[in-house]
Amino acid sequence: MNENRATRYNRLKRRASVLSLALTGLFLCGLLATGLSVRLREAVGSAGIYVIVLAVTHELLTLPLSVYSGLLLERRYDLSGISISDWFLDRLKAFALGLLLSVLAAAVVGWSARTAGELWWVAAASAFSLAGIVLAAVAPLLFLPIFYRFKPLDRPALTARLLALANNEGVPAVGVFEWGLGAKTSKANAALVGLGSTRRIILADTLLDNYTDDEIEVIVAHELGHHVHRDMMKAIGFESALVFAGAFAADLLFRAIAPGLGIRDVTDPAGLPLLVIGAGAVSVLLAPLANALSRRAERRADLFALTLTKRPDSFMSAMRRLGAQNLAEEHPSRLVQALFHSHPPIPERLAAARALTD
Repeated sequence: MNENRATRYNRLKRRASVLSLALTGLFLCGLLATGLSVRLREAVGSAGIYVIVLAVTHELLTLPLSVYSGLLLERRYDLSGISISDWFLDRLKAFALGLLLSVLAAAVVGWSARTAGELWWVAAASAFSLAGIVLAAVAPLLFLPIFYRFKPLDRPALTARLLALANNEGVPAVGVFEWGLGAKTSKANAALVGLGSTRRIILADTLLDNYTDDEIEVIVAHELGHHVHRDMMKAIGFESALVFAGAFAADLLFRAIAPGLGIRDVTDPAGLPLLVIGAGAVSVLLAPLANALSRRAERRADLFALTLTKRPDSFMSAMRRLGAQNLAEEHPSRLVQALFHSHPPIPERLAAARALTD
């Protein structure tokens, strides 16, 4: 197969992702089909312990694929120099955080079933949607520092320039911070994270070391475009719709299958794999729609950045460099874009920028 380096890298990453998803599905279906889920519930009794046992087992089952995709491939393609011990430490942190959220989610489902009866899925989805809004605001303060080092940017001129840009567009940020991404990866990135009083501009050290101030400004202008167009709130709204659709599908699947599997009701921990399958299926089926909406928002943010900064040359040079540095796939098929890509391909973004200057 005549593939360039970026295409091979992305194909292998996708393959690992699909295999991991399939393995998770087989694991959950196997628990239900063999009766292991019911036997585990009988053995442990507690929903919290049930979730912990399930999460640990799933983590061990999928760990080889995670090591391959998250560590070995990144090192093979010179995208990461992280040590094996540091990678596993990050993995342990992510697992602990995910486990905490999973236990809380199971508790919410149980509480919803006890208090709302047959409408448990409405109560649970409402709680999860509210939690999503809160997490969007506090994640930059609580979660990102668990994995990355942050410090105020020590470049006064660039800081003032970017803060003025944000203030002028009505999305003020509390500060500009250097994001210690280089300790984990050689990829470059920037973001405008948080909501309201938690909003801040974060710039990867890998970006600061290799890009001009004009390039950085146009990249940040793109991120500002998302906030000006309220893309984060739209994304939260879409995610909330997904949560409600997933909870409804989980309820339908539960009603149809649970009685034949020896699962008592929604408060029964043994039914959690069934609920995850129902909700997860909705997310997978609607992934093309989510990606299409995201790509549309990215195109709109590109146009905003170009219009705001009037620096098409800086935009195009930044896109080319980001694409090369991050090994972005230049010519994915339409099917691959639909299923996996939340951003338009770099050549499409460059063509749109050139069209504005012609």
